[in-house]
Amino acid sequence: MAASTPTLDLPLFPLANVLFPGGHLQLRIFEPRYIDLVRECARTGRSFGVCLILEGREAGQPAVPAAVGTLATITDFHTREDGLLGIVAEGGQRFRVTRTRVRSDGQVRGDIKTWLPEESIPVPTELNLLTTILERLAEQMGPPWRHDIAGRADSDASWVGFRLCELLPLDPDECQHMLELDDPLQRLAELRDILPRFQRA
Repeated sequence: MAASTPTLDLPLFPLANVLFPGGHLQLRIFEPRYIDLVRECARTGRSFGVCLILEGREAGQPAVPAAVGTLATITDFHTREDGLLGIVAEGGQRFRVTRTRVRSDGQVRGDIKTWLPEESIPVPTELNLLTTILERLAEQMGPPWRHDIAGRADSDASWVGFRLCELLPLDPDECQHMLELDDPLQRLAELRDILPRFQRA
């Protein structure tokens, strides 16, 4: 996968789950390092990077992030019922981290190179079962899933694959593997092959 931009310096938010391009993320912000991250992004209009945690935890000592993550752009701020800051962010381009460092306050920073978006490819006929499964899962989830997926589930193999990764009960390592694949049809084929694992007995 070719890098599409020069190296960027961004704050990283290591999480126990994977953010996919086009996905939505809700976060509860309470640690000072992440309050600073939100302030920086709000002031500059820039994104932050979301990476799966390889070692460590979301809170406390700085965690070790995976080398491939997803840009996240904050779309909404709100004060939660518990008085903490809540944010909603949307997943953008994927990126590879070339170097990380930890600030004195524990915030992880990364030098990153973004990846070009995947080519838009229709879902091939032999994988149409996956679009049907996605639509059924979306109906069970209700809004906003039902609205977002209606009419789109056969138009873009990359989009369908990422949405299935969000809705199927994959473990974090599987999600990270799917994020790192650079062929949307291969991603769909691998999802098809593991579907029997989720079928009811």
